[in-house]
Amino acid sequence: MSRIAAKFDSLKQSGRKALIPFITAGDPVPEFTVPCLHAMVEAGADIIELGVPFSDPMADGPVIQKASERALAHRMSLRKTLALVAEFRRDDLTTPVVLMGYLNPIESLGYQAFVAKAREVGVDGVLTVDMPPEESAELLPLLRDAGIDPIFLLAPNSTEDRIRRMSELGRGYLYYVSLKGVTGASHLDLGEVERKVLEIRSLSTLPVGVGFGVKNAETAAAIARFADAIVVGSALVSQIESLQDRPDLARAKIAEVLRSMRAAMDAAMS
Repeated sequence: MSRIAAKFDSLKQSGRKALIPFITAGDPVPEFTVPCLHAMVEAGADIIELGVPFSDPMADGPVIQKASERALAHRMSLRKTLALVAEFRRDDLTTPVVLMGYLNPIESLGYQAFVAKAREVGVDGVLTVDMPPEESAELLPLLRDAGIDPIFLLAPNSTEDRIRRMSELGRGYLYYVSLKGVTGASHLDLGEVERKVLEIRSLSTLPVGVGFGVKNAETAAAIARFADAIVVGSALVSQIESLQDRPDLARAKIAEVLRSMRAAMDAAMS
């Protein structure tokens, strides 16, 4: 059983839902990332999504686009992101880490080299935004053989056949993009999100995480009532942007946001 599957199993047994924060590796500087990962775990994170900086992050809104720009300005790369995971693993051998990014950096490194290094440093899952299942035949078997969960995105307009296909190919969890648009958008219809999550659950046995548009503890708690996980990104990355010259305070603010979400989510399930 993978670390991700084990985490969801443990949470289910305790009647809790997964809190999955996202930050971009190397934002605002490489030295910020690993201490922030540890702070997020201490604040209640169950799984971490670590963004791999990319020059053309087409699925991301302006907040996370700027995070990639800040990281790339410090020559952050996929190799250096993997090195940060290795550094994190020196003190944390249990928290699952999912790399989230785009296919180009993986192709540049080479599929086999990437998977081998990801396994070596302790990556648990890979979510490649622009790799549909039809184009995953080369990478997917390598990930599975390495014990790394391939994680797929589902959208509001995903058909039943598409959901089944993603469920068959995916591992760990399915990431439901809760709205049409980019990360950080605000027009979230919770009723519609719940209806889609229930549809996905009727077609898949994988846990369903909801992201894009989760901004505060109230929204996280509402989603926790029907989803298996809540993914929060832009609300955290915006703290880094506004406090990039005060890294200790940025970490403290991120931890504060996560603690409030963790408490609200747990209260919603009690």
